[in-house]
Amino acid sequence: MSLINITNLTFAYEDGYDNVFENVSFQIDTDWKLGFTGRNGRGKTTFLKLLMGKYEYRGSISASVDFEYFPYEVKDQSLNGLEIAEEMCPALQYWQIVKELNILEADEGILYRPFSTMSGGERAKLLLAAMFLKENSFLLIDEPTNHLDIRGREVVSRYLNGKKSFILVSHDRAFLDGCVDHILSINKADIEIIKGNFSVWLENKERKDSFELAENSKLKKEIKQLETAAKEKRFWSDRAESGKIGIDPLKVDNKKGHRAKESARAKKIMARAKSIETRQENAIKEKSKLLKNIESADKLKIYQSDYRVSRLITVNKLSVDYGSGAVFENISFEVNKGDRIALSGKNGSGKSSLIKLLRGENVPYTGELAVGGGLIISYVSQDTSNVKGWLSEYAEKLGAEDSLFKAMLSKLNFTRLDIDRRIEELSEGEKKKVLIAGSLCERAHIHIWDEPMNFIDVISRMQIEELLTEFRPTMIFVEHDKAFVEKVANKIVEL
Repeated sequence: MSLINITNLTFAYEDGYDNVFENVSFQIDTDWKLGFTGRNGRGKTTFLKLLMGKYEYRGSISASVDFEYFPYEVKDQSLNGLEIAEEMCPALQYWQIVKELNILEADEGILYRPFSTMSGGERAKLLLAAMFLKENSFLLIDEPTNHLDIRGREVVSRYLNGKKSFILVSHDRAFLDGCVDHILSINKADIEIIKGNFSVWLENKERKDSFELAENSKLKKEIKQLETAAKEKRFWSDRAESGKIGIDPLKVDNKKGHRAKESARAKKIMARAKSIETRQENAIKEKSKLLKNIESADKLKIYQSDYRVSRLITVNKLSVDYGSGAVFENISFEVNKGDRIALSGKNGSGKSSLIKLLRGENVPYTGELAVGGGLIISYVSQDTSNVKGWLSEYAEKLGAEDSLFKAMLSKLNFTRLDIDRRIEELSEGEKKKVLIAGSLCERAHIHIWDEPMNFIDVISRMQIEELLTEFRPTMIFVEHDKAFVEKVANKIVEL
């Protein structure tokens, strides 16, 4: 057993508005399988890169292990899988990498294919297998599930559960539950480490939040009383202070001894009053701290327009074929008002192709596809790379009301400083929130979201789940977060 010691860690980006970490201290046991969670923009990826020595910081980080960061950067994507694995782990033997890939249910054939031809899931499995073969390394795994389907996530979670130790950043609740034994959470007011999986942490958090909310009115009342008392003591303190200046000759004996006695008495009163005032102000501060760790999760709204008929889309015996064999075939379903349809299937099963078709893109198909005339679609892409510029510019481009758009972002935990930043400066999770907030503001008949929860923090995921189950908008979505699908979808279409 060894420890990773973080002592008085302080860090801010050169062009940052505020410290990401400020005098943070905690310990991590290198025997832990540690899940790392927290809201978007709190510094999870930044912390991993600090461990890797990528940035300068104040304070100290000490560890007796060598850190390895996932995803590994493959500079030459023409190399095949085996060449990349050997580049990452020169001492590996062929049978070792094959064994790891078998556990990950990955085709051994990827070892002989160029990296550029692999799917996102195949790439993730190859890199994880090679990294875990490297001796004396401690893995820092950053969002490994973004390109994995539900089955792939279950497999990788089980794979990680069989490993000794790592730090894992993920927002997938089921995934975390399957493979971690400790949780590190960056909260609003502190950093917390607990023993157990994500569900244990969430239950504990909900219990603490419930207690804090129950105490909220009581504490606010106590704070108000203390503030009133502090004002009164401040008044008497000021009276006592003024009494030191002089004594009214008409009211008191002005003899030298009496004046000295009154001055000493005034001094004592003043000291006592200020002492009481200080204690009360400290009490106010301490009580106020108790109210600062509840995560804000205000209710969201969706502005969906009503379509003239109940059926929006009809798909009948639909097949897509790009010329090298059918991507999918004989798919049939209907989209009616209020349907929340999850498109399910393995990576490569044609979910993205179907979405392109529904959006009117030129995709070769056979069968019947009937999309209602004048149907307005709001689309959220899984790709954030094209989202750039100022938030007001993005809102204008969408045709969304600027104040409504920014209010939606505020509910998704954007601060005033976040709202004043360019989109390029935001984290991947924050960029995804920009896409979702924009979509929620659009006056569309149907919302089509392609892997909307990638990079989105757990609190926001549950917030969006609540919105979609309450308002029941008409939507089609692709999502590999099992908990999200189970909560939101009322129909599942298997491809």
